[in-house]
Amino acid sequence: MNFSIIRRTLGWLLLFEGIFFHLPLITAAIYWEAEFFTFLICIGICAALGGLCFIKKPKNTSIFAKEGFVIVALSWIVISLIGALPFVLSGAIPSYVDALFETVSGFTTTGATILNGGQIDGMAKSLLMWRSFTHWVGGMGVLVLIMAFLPLSGARNMHMMKAESPGPVVGKIVPKVKQTAIILYAIYAGMTIIQLIMLLCGGVPLFEAVTTSFATAGTGGFFANSQGVAGYNLYVQIVVTVFMALFSINFNSYYLIGRGKIKDAFNTEVRAFLAIFFTAVALIALDIWLEPMIFSGKFEYEYSLGESIQHAFFYVSSIISTTGFGTVDYTLWPVFSQTILVVLMFIGACAGSTGGGIKVSRIVILSKAGMREVGSLIQPNRVKKITMDHRPVSHEVVRSVTAFFIAYIAVFALSTLLVSFNVGIDSTTNFSAVASTLNNVGPGLSAVGPMGNFSVYNDFSKFVFIFDMLAGRLEIFPMLILFAPTTWKK
Repeated sequence: MNFSIIRRTLGWLLLFEGIFFHLPLITAAIYWEAEFFTFLICIGICAALGGLCFIKKPKNTSIFAKEGFVIVALSWIVISLIGALPFVLSGAIPSYVDALFETVSGFTTTGATILNGGQIDGMAKSLLMWRSFTHWVGGMGVLVLIMAFLPLSGARNMHMMKAESPGPVVGKIVPKVKQTAIILYAIYAGMTIIQLIMLLCGGVPLFEAVTTSFATAGTGGFFANSQGVAGYNLYVQIVVTVFMALFSINFNSYYLIGRGKIKDAFNTEVRAFLAIFFTAVALIALDIWLEPMIFSGKFEYEYSLGESIQHAFFYVSSIISTTGFGTVDYTLWPVFSQTILVVLMFIGACAGSTGGGIKVSRIVILSKAGMREVGSLIQPNRVKKITMDHRPVSHEVVRSVTAFFIAYIAVFALSTLLVSFNVGIDSTTNFSAVASTLNNVGPGLSAVGPMGNFSVYNDFSKFVFIFDMLAGRLEIFPMLILFAPTTWKK
């Protein structure tokens, strides 16, 4: 293990986090908030700790796969530990565990919160800006952003990019990793700015338009007030709905569209994502429209057909993108619709997007692998390759997808067991809480539904959820590798 290069990379991370703190610092200055000094202190802490990491120059700058995984896992832990300080130092969230939960939820773009509506409405705007900005920083990846500036070779950067980027296969858009990182963040920033402009056109105040755009782009879900998207007009809700869906699609597809390669952009995964999306919308819309009539036997509807389609589109977009925004309480919908939303939590968005979940590409590969096994039972001598976009999927990719799924189930089962020790909370709440944190969704069912929060859990359960949020965002293995004794051998 090359500890010196790990230390130096963490130093770069801390210096960049100090730069990130400048946005809420400026916000505090604009609104004349006392939190200005809180963020000044945090910037000083980042500069001091980051500077210490640069005292001794590493002799060996090699980064292999093991170092890449460790750097990514430690980076997300460190940036969260420091990122929680503004909430504690300002007194907005006195408990450090609660502040850490909120910060990890922000950086991992989960959107699960321990705050109630009154606490959110009473929070300083600079803290609300930092809370939403963590979504934007974590959405595309903390280290992907830093890679655009780090003085490392492409070969070394690639190990970190593979460890941080979501999906079974991580490739470069262009030959150099640094240029790939720049292109990804250019697309990401461009789409964020477009949404910001459209929200401003809809009459949304600048502060709320910025924070909402950050939360939507990172598919996070933190909002700057307790009303959320429900407090805005239909135009704004449609804009947010569309952009949640757009940020769920692999950013490589947008690059291909820009290059005129439309057919390549709409690959197997994107087509599968769109099929799942619109099927879920149709089923939920019909269910919430017709269910009251079927139940009562009368021509009475809770929602009109138009309202049913609108709510279905919004929540399918919100859940499959793992953003977690809310307009109405979907826990009051029929069980069929709630079940579809829970399934979408697990499926998640496309690989290479800012969304969470298992990822559509993995679902496609697992489905094809399952069908291949069934076919081999019927025709044992038949050899059939798994293909995507008319190209064979390598055995290594199928093996990694299978390993991921096994690890995912193991972490999910163990987490559900551990949080069950929290007395007084029902199994539905526990199951959905683990599902929402591990898949980086945010809201769950019952007590942690869109109208609830995670404050009902004790500190031990919150640490379990913190691990789940980090594991879900980093595709599980970087976090598990930290617990392997062989990882720390030189």
